[in-house]
Amino acid sequence: MEKVYDPHAIEKKWYELWIEKGYFTAKSSSTAPSFSMVIPPPNVTGSLHMGHALNNTLQDIVTRFHRMSGFNSLWLPGMDHAGIATQNVVERELAKEGFHRDEVGREKFIERVWEWKAQSGGTIIEQLKRLGSSCDWSRERFTMDEGLSRAVREVFVRLYNEGLIYRDNYIINWCPRCKTALSDLEAEHEDTKGFLYYIHYPLADGSGHLTVATTRPETMLGDTAVAVNPKDPRFGKYVGQDVILPIVGKKIPVIGDSYVDMEFGTGALKVTPAHDVNDFEIMKRHGLEIVRVIDEDGKMNENAIHYEGTDRFDCREKIVEELKEKGFLEKLEPYNLGVGKCYRCKTVVEPALSLQWFLKMKPLADPAIKAVRDHKVRIIPEMWEKVYFEWMENIKDWCISRQIWWGHRIPVWYCDACNEIHVSVDTPDRCTKCGGALRQESDVLDTWFSSGLWPFTTLGWPDKTDDLKTFYPTSLLITGFDILFFWVARMIMMGIKFMGDVPFKDVYIHALVRDAEGKKMSKSKGNVIDPLTIIDQFGTDAFRFTLTMLAAQGRDVMLSEERIEGSRNFVNKVWNASKLSLIFMGDEKPSLTVTQSSFLPDKWIRSRTQKVIREVKAGIEEYRFNDVANTLYAFVWHEFCDWYLEIVKPNLYGKVDTFDNTATRATLYRTLTDILKLLHPVMPFVTEEIYQRLPGREAAESIMISDFPVFNESEVNAESETQMETIMGIIDVIRNIRGETGIAPNVKVEAIIRTTGQESLLKSYEYYVKELAKVEKLSFVDSTTPEHSAVGVYKGIEVFVPLKKVIDVAKELGRIEKEINKIDEECRKISLKLSNESFRGKAPAEVIAKNETQFGELTAKKDKLLASKIMLETIAG
Repeated sequence: MEKVYDPHAIEKKWYELWIEKGYFTAKSSSTAPSFSMVIPPPNVTGSLHMGHALNNTLQDIVTRFHRMSGFNSLWLPGMDHAGIATQNVVERELAKEGFHRDEVGREKFIERVWEWKAQSGGTIIEQLKRLGSSCDWSRERFTMDEGLSRAVREVFVRLYNEGLIYRDNYIINWCPRCKTALSDLEAEHEDTKGFLYYIHYPLADGSGHLTVATTRPETMLGDTAVAVNPKDPRFGKYVGQDVILPIVGKKIPVIGDSYVDMEFGTGALKVTPAHDVNDFEIMKRHGLEIVRVIDEDGKMNENAIHYEGTDRFDCREKIVEELKEKGFLEKLEPYNLGVGKCYRCKTVVEPALSLQWFLKMKPLADPAIKAVRDHKVRIIPEMWEKVYFEWMENIKDWCISRQIWWGHRIPVWYCDACNEIHVSVDTPDRCTKCGGALRQESDVLDTWFSSGLWPFTTLGWPDKTDDLKTFYPTSLLITGFDILFFWVARMIMMGIKFMGDVPFKDVYIHALVRDAEGKKMSKSKGNVIDPLTIIDQFGTDAFRFTLTMLAAQGRDVMLSEERIEGSRNFVNKVWNASKLSLIFMGDEKPSLTVTQSSFLPDKWIRSRTQKVIREVKAGIEEYRFNDVANTLYAFVWHEFCDWYLEIVKPNLYGKVDTFDNTATRATLYRTLTDILKLLHPVMPFVTEEIYQRLPGREAAESIMISDFPVFNESEVNAESETQMETIMGIIDVIRNIRGETGIAPNVKVEAIIRTTGQESLLKSYEYYVKELAKVEKLSFVDSTTPEHSAVGVYKGIEVFVPLKKVIDVAKELGRIEKEINKIDEECRKISLKLSNESFRGKAPAEVIAKNETQFGELTAKKDKLLASKIMLETIAG
């Protein structure tokens, strides 16, 4: 084996082999129990970011684990057509050529999108392969492929025929940049500093005025009423009267409506039905006029009189000036408001009256709520259930139409001759009523409509396929919390509606990947870490192991290059430990007929291995990924490498022949094999490379199709673990004394032990204690306390190390004193910072926490030095 592990030399080799051999491919005809999972389809425009990396690493761990555990495992991949995002990309490409989409026309534009997809789309799929994702690429789907397009039309037609899909004028979120409607979820609300404008609306009879408070004075040009709460004693006498709309000069009524909040502003509300969803509802109750004053471009239209053609925000400033000049503006106050922005281009959305297609959600939501309440679908961590219920129980009808060209065109055709509407899966030739020509609906469906059908349409629905029979419902969905409503809830609703069963049994919600200081990664902050750069620098296995180690349930991942570097060190540790183990094993597979070695470290490592097998299996099954990684790290690095390999070296190098080395070689072979298999789901590449080098390898030609280790209780040996812990404890005590008293690494010491009951055990393994603790002479005493000795205790066993001959006590005391003084000075500086109110008020929380941690570490270090000082002073007399 090479001296240093080089991931770049082996990752591509093994991934290509796995695909070539078909290891990722599931079989719908298999009699094995099935495990299935659909990938959250990344956008066709996307490239790998940290969220993808975490999400797909966790999915791959679970898939590889189930595949090795004998399950017929399907991880189904694919991409989303990402309507608005993809259209924006291609529009920008056209703009570079000097064209607008309207100039090329719909058909040509769609052709350009497909061309772009063929040439540039799907970059992320190749990036997921670099991550080691063991998806069944033979089943890769695209939300606009022929099969899924047919399924989408089928779903639309069925829902329409059941009366769940309808078309109506309603206030929707309109993006003036993308020129399309957005669902409530796609309008992301941001807290923004604005103003509350107090405007006088003169009473028509000239007896005074009503003062109205609004955050959007530009929409007042479309006001058709002023509303007050009928229970408000201040305004009861005005209900039924008219006021004059400032600037416009027309009369509008004062109406009473219980919706009006008496505490907001003045208690009098301007009603603009064309530009506010709540005002729209008031309009329906009172039969008010609708006047739209802002067009689809976000500019004032002809109803805005002399402001026609003005940008809506410029208009706001100009109207305020005009109101001020004419004496209508009473005052303005700073006011924080939630402004909706397009999730894709961040343009401020405009609430606008528009004719759109809607899906009734409550009939679909009720069964989906029950499914989660009855735990037919488990959401993990459980805290997300509450969020799910809150949204589902207050769900509104979903605006499913989008005014763009790229997407699933709504399967509705209009006959302009007789106004007949045709809704059909297949394209009709003529109007069935009058024989006239038909015109298809120009709108497309919201991207999330087709995504919501993903778990069953990707398996062949509406056909009754073998895949659907074998793999639906799927076993698990792993996703981020940001698409719990966009996607997860809708899949549950659609799965129950069209399959009669939930789409998955478990939903594991992972958290965000943040930077080392806990900040969200963003290009503007300059703290984005590129996964591909990390893979190039550290290797895929180190990257995956880091993400897994940090993926605690309900806790954001704080990622830093230092953590990834630590994982790379772990990968190298596994590589070097395996290299040494393979040297000990030789070219031939060790005999495994010896089932139980008499050598205590062999019995101990097999017992510990079994417990780790049990912990890792439970950790993966319970989605405690960080526990899996931390368990493996501690076991491999500290128990297998630091202890077991070190303690068996003398035997396998032939220095000691007291025990059966054949049994130790067999134990080493079995333990290393188990370690590689346990690590494989997290670190697939390095484990495959090492597995292929095992002498006389198992029947499996690849580790990824070998059997995952199964817990074997017969190897669990509590007595051996206790005895081994005693030996390790004594060695640690001697090592600690050496460190605390400054004994040079090359100096061997004498150790004297006082114990009751453990002398026989320690004498049996005396050689190993002396070898690992660098002890020249080991002896036992009954009651005498050796003079001038440092003492340590392990579970009642006293260990004495005479110091006079091995260190200069006075010199060591001087060194300790200098170290303590240095720590005192550092602590003083940190303490001054932490006690400074200005520092605490201005410094970020993570900086304060870092200082507090540093202070604690220095204090702990000082305590150890003081203990060493007291010990040496006692010895010095």
